[in-house]
Amino acid sequence: MIPAISASAIYSKLGNNSSLVPLAIKDIANSLGLTTASYMAGDKFEGKDRFIDEFGTQAIWLWGIPAYKFGLNKLLYKPFGFDSEIDVRILKDKNILKEAIKNAPTEEIGQAIEIASKNIGKFKALSMTRFIASTALTALTYLGLTKFRHNYTEKQIKKEFLQKQKTQTFDYGKELPFSGAFSAVHKSKTSKNPTFTGGIQDFMFDPVKNLMLVDGTITTERLTHSRNPQDFLGYLIKEGSFWAFMYGAGPVLSKAFEKYAQTHFNKSIELDSRVIESDILEKSFANGSVKTHIDEFLNSSKTDVDMYKFAVQQKNKNLVIDFAKKSDIIQTLKDSNLVDTRQYINLEELKGVSKKLEKLYNQYLTSGQTSDEFFKQLRKLKRGAVLKNIGSCIGVLGVIAPTIMLLSRKFGKNTDYQVKKDVEAKLQSQQA
Repeated sequence: MIPAISASAIYSKLGNNSSLVPLAIKDIANSLGLTTASYMAGDKFEGKDRFIDEFGTQAIWLWGIPAYKFGLNKLLYKPFGFDSEIDVRILKDKNILKEAIKNAPTEEIGQAIEIASKNIGKFKALSMTRFIASTALTALTYLGLTKFRHNYTEKQIKKEFLQKQKTQTFDYGKELPFSGAFSAVHKSKTSKNPTFTGGIQDFMFDPVKNLMLVDGTITTERLTHSRNPQDFLGYLIKEGSFWAFMYGAGPVLSKAFEKYAQTHFNKSIELDSRVIESDILEKSFANGSVKTHIDEFLNSSKTDVDMYKFAVQQKNKNLVIDFAKKSDIIQTLKDSNLVDTRQYINLEELKGVSKKLEKLYNQYLTSGQTSDEFFKQLRKLKRGAVLKNIGSCIGVLGVIAPTIMLLSRKFGKNTDYQVKKDVEAKLQSQQA
């Protein structure tokens, strides 16, 4: 039986800029729009070529890294007796590491962390190897898809050409020359990986940033392996809109909607949707108990080690900790409320939950609204911000970008599918 998915979980995923779910939805819209535009602009060959590229890439993009990591976990970690679920970042601070072992939810997990703590250098090397290898293998898989797609499309065009040649004679004209600017790009078959700011760990442990590395390679491959100027222009439009609205616009729009709610309604919508939608949060505001829990958290968190210790205590009933669990800042064992101490806890984000709760509670106290009125408006603002954010990105990626690509073809110098013309012209010259 498939468990029911709550509305709060849906809004949480859609509004989380570190989740792959909104990225997948945006990419599906983008792929559908571009594939449709290719069928409208060209013919069945261009449409099929685009379909293979878009949806084949999507499969590699979403499942490549997890699949390769799964295999590497078996290959790299198991022979050394390491638990691949252990986040290497918990090994940084000896005092936090000690608390992770002491407060482990099971004896087995405690022992696994202890084994890793005695082989920190080796464990770190394996973690880095897994990150580099899974990312590189995913990128290479896309390169394999590109080679397959080019060969498949060319074979299909050749097949039709030879069938038609039996009954009619063609005059294809001269092959369009590559522009100087395009040729310079096309000749560069290798290029450096994109340069990203921030520490390497940001990309190792943030699934969205990890995908950015793969996408950097995919973008490079698409542009450098474009088959003609028309192909290059199409990818230029696709990749430009993709990077702007797949990765860039989401966080910017989130901040803008948060500022709007703060300025016009004096309500902070920064907390995770699962927290804002929680009946427990509303009740704690109504009876004032949330303040007690915030004070308890602050009094127990004088140092980072104190905060960590307070967070991982398995019998902790503090609301700040509970809401951090709801927000996936603190990871728990599957189907349990026990903290999985193998996982890293970002203490700054944990502090942020406390600050956001306190800020929202103060807004409630000064609002003059009942808890029911306050939370109805708060939830409406949060839901609206999430839907407008992802909706606007889908609109650009699924409608506007494909329309621009379609118009560039309809009103450009060459409206026909250039790849087909090139292949047919090559075949004709070979038979001359």
